[in-house]
Amino acid sequence: MIKLESNWLDLRRLDDLANQKTFIHCLDPCTKLFTTLAFVMIVTSFSKYEITSLIPLTFYPIALMALGNLPYNHLLKRLVVIAPFVVFVGLFNPIFDQSPVANLGPLVISGGWISFISITIKLILTVTSALILVATTGINSICAALFRIGIPKPIVIQILFMYRYLHVLLEEFLITSQAYSLRSFHSSGIHYKAWGSLLGQLLLRTMARAQRIYQAMLCRGFDGEIRLLAMGMRTKRDNIYFVFWLAFFLFCRFLNIPQVLGKLLLEGF
Repeated sequence: MIKLESNWLDLRRLDDLANQKTFIHCLDPCTKLFTTLAFVMIVTSFSKYEITSLIPLTFYPIALMALGNLPYNHLLKRLVVIAPFVVFVGLFNPIFDQSPVANLGPLVISGGWISFISITIKLILTVTSALILVATTGINSICAALFRIGIPKPIVIQILFMYRYLHVLLEEFLITSQAYSLRSFHSSGIHYKAWGSLLGQLLLRTMARAQRIYQAMLCRGFDGEIRLLAMGMRTKRDNIYFVFWLAFFLFCRFLNIPQVLGKLLLEGF
């Protein structure tokens, strides 16, 4: 129960981190959104057998965490949550792709293991960049930036509501789980025989909670229009920020920096 509550509070922490006033936080949200999209596109454009070429791109999330005063341990916890999905995505690669690619002494490394490592690095980089975007911008500013670049309003509203009321769903689940633990003798978690009934109760509770929230919104004048705070215009600082990172991404994409450095070191010796 304590673990569930701590995870719920960790989700709230992203909103608190977005209220800081660092250099990264003060940038235009559209600039940060376009930079993140460019980073994700560059990372995913690498072939499935690329590993060393992806290593220099880790400088981007590390630099943003340092400039944005973001706690490394908090982002690492979020990456641990998605670790099972990462393993599931590349789990069967070593089984279906057993063609030898490299030799490490007597050990033969197949292409499946190389692609598995590459997929893992790509997912870590892309998810970390998305978490940094939320932690340095805030969901309201991100949705306002999406609306500004032409994303349809219904999609923006769905993203905003889905993020906001995820906390409500988790809160209802915590209440249901706490009520179960106080009425049962199973201290190791929820017994599998109670999963169905508890999910049904959770569905009913969330539907009732959603109805109360909607009625409260109507009482406060909700008419289907989400009025987000207006954002300022892009400045010269925003343009320099975007051009610098885009040039860095393209440089890493078309030049294998670790390979070039390795050749220079070998030639030096």
